[in-house]
Amino acid sequence: MKIILFDIDGTLVKAGGAGARALDHAVEAMTGHKNACASVQLQGATDKANFVNAFAAGSGRRPTARELAALTRKYVDRLPHEVLWSVKTKKYFKVKGVEKFLDRLAGRKDALLGLGTGNLKNGAFIKLEPSGLTKHFAFGGFGCDSHHRSEVLKKAVQRAGRLAKAPIKGGDVFVIGDTHRDVEAAKEAGYHSGVVLDGFGDKAAIMRSNPELIAKDFSDMKPWLIWLGLMKDPRGVRRGTYICPDSPIEHAHYGRTGMDLRDIELGMKKLREAKKKAAGK
Repeated sequence: MKIILFDIDGTLVKAGGAGARALDHAVEAMTGHKNACASVQLQGATDKANFVNAFAAGSGRRPTARELAALTRKYVDRLPHEVLWSVKTKKYFKVKGVEKFLDRLAGRKDALLGLGTGNLKNGAFIKLEPSGLTKHFAFGGFGCDSHHRSEVLKKAVQRAGRLAKAPIKGGDVFVIGDTHRDVEAAKEAGYHSGVVLDGFGDKAAIMRSNPELIAKDFSDMKPWLIWLGLMKDPRGVRRGTYICPDSPIEHAHYGRTGMDLRDIELGMKKLREAKKKAAGK
C-alpha cells in the first residue's frame, strides 16, 4: 500500500493569501499591531509556529498558552471570510492538473491519499472546501499535531496505518509539496519527496534540498505516476534518481543506457551474489 501525502498551500490550491490575512486580523485584534505576517516567513512552516511568530511580531514577546488558544480561535473564525473573499475576487484556484491527478489516484486500491500540511485541521478543510478536493482525503497530519513538519508527516502515516490495518514502511510513503521545507521534512521522516514548482517555494532552495522529483505542476501525470511506482517507465526503468539526477554524469548515463544509479547498484549486487554462488560460498 502506497501512502501519498499532499501539502495544501501551493500544492493543491492557492487561497490568495487568505491564511495570512486571517492571521493578521487575529494578531491585530489581540495586540493592535497591523500586518504582522509581513515580517514572518509563513511558507513551509506549521500554523503552530506561524501563530507564535506572528504574535511575537505584533507584541514583542511569545504568547502565553491562553493567548495562543485565543489567537487560534480568532484565526479559525476569520478564515472562512477570507477564503470566500479570495474566491469572489478570483484569487483562489487549484494548482494545474491536480484535480485529474487526484481522480486518477483515487481510483486505485493500492494507494491511500492523505494530507501532510502545516495547516490546522479546521483551517486545512476551510481552505480546501471551495476546491471540491476534500473528498479525496480521509486522513492527514496537521499543524495542530506538532511544530515540526516531519512529526506532522509521521502522524499522518500513523493514521494511514490504522486505516490500512497494517504497518506502513517508510519506503511506501510519498510526500508532495511545494517548498524545500516539505522536502526536508520528508527526508527527516524517511519518506520519498516530490515538489511542484508552481507553488510558493523558492526554486533555488528547492533545488538545494534535492527532492526525488521536481515538476512545474500536475498537468503531465506521467512523471508523477512513474515516481510513485504506479506506471511503468516506457524505457523499462524502475523509479529512481534518474527523474531528478544527482549529477550530469548520471543524466548522461541514463540518456545513453536507460539505467540510473539504482539500477547499477542492484546489478552489482546480483553480480556479487552470482559470483559467490558460482564459487560455492
